[in-house]
Amino acid sequence: MENYNEEEVQEVEVDDGKKRKIPLRSNVWAHFTKLACGNKGKCHHCRKTFAANRGNTTNLKNHLDRCRSYQDVKVEGDPKQQVLFRQKGKNKDDGVVKVSDGFSQEACRMALVKMIVNDELPFSFVEAEGFLEFMQTCCPRFDVPSRRTITRDILELYQHEKGLLKSVLGASKQRVCITTDSWTSIQMSNYMVITAHFIDAEWVLHKRILSFTTITNHKRDGIGKLIETCLIDWGIERLFTITVDNASANKVAITYVKKKLANWSVNSMVLNGLYMHVRCSAHIINLIVRDGLAEVNHSIASIRNAVKYVRSSPARLQKFKTCVDREKISYGGLMVLDVPTRWNSTYLILHKAVVFEKAFDRMKEDDGHYVNWFVEDEGEKKREGPPSDDDWGNARRLVNFLSVFYYVALKFNSSLDVTSNDYLNEMAKVLIHLKSLATSSDDLLRKMAEKME
Repeated sequence: MENYNEEEVQEVEVDDGKKRKIPLRSNVWAHFTKLACGNKGKCHHCRKTFAANRGNTTNLKNHLDRCRSYQDVKVEGDPKQQVLFRQKGKNKDDGVVKVSDGFSQEACRMALVKMIVNDELPFSFVEAEGFLEFMQTCCPRFDVPSRRTITRDILELYQHEKGLLKSVLGASKQRVCITTDSWTSIQMSNYMVITAHFIDAEWVLHKRILSFTTITNHKRDGIGKLIETCLIDWGIERLFTITVDNASANKVAITYVKKKLANWSVNSMVLNGLYMHVRCSAHIINLIVRDGLAEVNHSIASIRNAVKYVRSSPARLQKFKTCVDREKISYGGLMVLDVPTRWNSTYLILHKAVVFEKAFDRMKEDDGHYVNWFVEDEGEKKREGPPSDDDWGNARRLVNFLSVFYYVALKFNSSLDVTSNDYLNEMAKVLIHLKSLATSSDDLLRKMAEKME
């Protein structure tokens, strides 16, 4: 309870020159505005009005002790004042009450840097009008840095975190497993990423991206030299395995890395690197499925083009939604386009599209442009489609066929759990699945299984 002294007096000089003692108004009026009616006061903090009959300010003082807005002002004014706040948990209703040691410019600035990194926001976000207005309202004491300052802070944070990770890897002298992948962007730029996997002293599996950089090409020594440079940069001298896809260039790259590691230390590899080269299980699944999908390329292309037409403009999408409603199809969301080179995204688009088969058939009747769109040439060849009954039949069979591969690939693609112990069982599932389909009466599935085996 704060002390609002009403009994103090002060001496003032009146018109006759004499000094008289008059009661000093309560300090509580520093937080209220006396209204014209004379018996009410309006709080400066929460803007609510309260009674103050005949100068009695007890009601106003009681409100200040409860006013949340005023308590926040008190805390901001006292750098030693602690604040209780609830930190959200994984679930909506979960939370942990924590104590903050008041306002800190540096702590706020670091929290802003981490927010931009974690949420992948542009550096210019800190200069956006809406964000600046928000910060001015919720925390006017915080001096929001410019995007140039934020850029420097992020680089400093990276160097700090890199130093911490290097100290962990260097102090423990533990072996590290790395995975690497490379690809070419639509701008024809070559990229390569190197990720480290290791287990700490508490037996917790960690994953850290060590390098994400451009590479001149995807060939042989280029990959090996980049891996070597990364290991030197991070001070990693004890390697366990390198997991890559089945490209022949990777075999040459790992041979290069093994040769260099042998010169660094006797203990740099296990069994002289005999089992260092690990082939990516998910990539093996990709190769298997890609061979089988060649049998139904026409059906996949027809359905992909139908989805592309629907998603090509808001007006077409609205017409499709109308067809969906008229066919009384219940759905939890519409389809998105797949990535043709990634079979798992093709599986997802087919899995979703077969639900809307009747809606696509209705588009042929209600939208005259739908059928005509497939007659038009796309480049030098006619577009595949629209999907026929045979195409939809193939899609349904394909969804059932690919479901086994999809869930096996999901398990192999896990990055926060150990998956090597699942390899034998999961690949056995795939083999049993293929062998059962190889004797199927369904010609399409039998041909696909034979190609995949």
